Amino acid sequence: MDFADSPEEAAYRERVRVWLDEHAPRHSVRGANCAPLAEAERLQAARAWQRQKASAGYARVTWPVEWGGGGGTAMQQAIFNQEELRYDVPRGFFGIGLGMCLPTLMKFADADTLRRFVGPALRGEEIWCQLFSEPSAGSDLAGVRTRAVRRGESEWCVNGQKTWTTGAHYADFGLLLARTDASVPKHAGLTMFWIDMKTPGIEVRPIHQMSGGSDFNEVYLSDVLVPDKQRLGGVGNGWKVSLVTLMNERAEGSKDRGPSTEQILELARSVPLGSGCVLDDSDFRQRLASWYVLGEGLRLTRLRTLTALSRGQTPGPESSIGKLVAANRLQELTGQLIDCQGEFGIVSGAPYALSGGSIHEDYLRAPGLRIAGGTDEILKNIIAERVLGLPGDIGVDKNVAFEDLPKGI
Repeated sequence: MDFADSPEEAAYRERVRVWLDEHAPRHSVRGANCAPLAEAERLQAARAWQRQKASAGYARVTWPVEWGGGGGTAMQQAIFNQEELRYDVPRGFFGIGLGMCLPTLMKFADADTLRRFVGPALRGEEIWCQLFSEPSAGSDLAGVRTRAVRRGESEWCVNGQKTWTTGAHYADFGLLLARTDASVPKHAGLTMFWIDMKTPGIEVRPIHQMSGGSDFNEVYLSDVLVPDKQRLGGVGNGWKVSLVTLMNERAEGSKDRGPSTEQILELARSVPLGSGCVLDDSDFRQRLASWYVLGEGLRLTRLRTLTALSRGQTPGPESSIGKLVAANRLQELTGQLIDCQGEFGIVSGAPYALSGGSIHEDYLRAPGLRIAGGTDEILKNIIAERVLGLPGDIGVDKNVAFEDLPKGI
């Protein structure tokens, strides 16, 4: 295949470059001493940049114009993402909403709900989180124990606990997967809702991470009343709805993370080794070649996802390949970049650490990426069964009612 831009794509790329040159913030997302900005400052900057993109139709290029999108193609979205990476613009905060939650709403919510939520999400006015994982249901997501009990015909009462919920402490809304029937096998008794995170009975407790941040949270739900009109899909069809979210989540997880090849080369040239620099070391150069090959493999695999999106399809199991490789590549790459600095590698804070400490931040974030959106083991199973066509795992609980399962399963 020829992956070069077509004339139309080249013209679009040029328009994007001109717009970014005129509008991308000139300040760094780090402070004057290269230290990361506080979360509140980063969120404020991210909202401002998101608002600018939305006004120009770049917040979500592929979404319909009438919803505030650009009405463009999946390839145009990829082109914008590639060009935006060249600028030190605010990132994060909106990926879960725009990349996972809103696509799920678009598939299962009614027109009134979409009119209410799509615009504010695109403009960065409202943020979404994903309430899936629990203390006893992470990789085995169908094992969630948070219960939603119907009260009359118009509402549900929800009780339970979610954990590892990214951004719950600043999110306005969330997708909630809950068990509505324990008398059937676990996959069949789930229902999906969208909820207002300010609903009485919701308590959010940030989790302190080894990186020093608190991006993840525990969320406790105590007698939380959710109107039935906030249900997505049919009662008992929550697993089907969740798969749409999960496939989009893995597509998000396969995105480029960490330093670019150019940044790695710059860092390697700046670190002395013997009479030369780290880049002169043959072992390092071999690793660099390996990282580059993996990066190219990820890029080409993402093109498969782009092809599916351009046809209006939901990303398939190929996104599991990208997510698996991307997270492991980031952990190995950043670990080696710290290690090659010798004793100086222990210096992780700005302004003294190389790259302002971003290499260390990515290194400490990488293990979480290998868990979020499906652990390495779960993704390998998906690839084995759905890509390679190998026999599936034996599910001893496949036809057993959830209420009859031992507590540890």
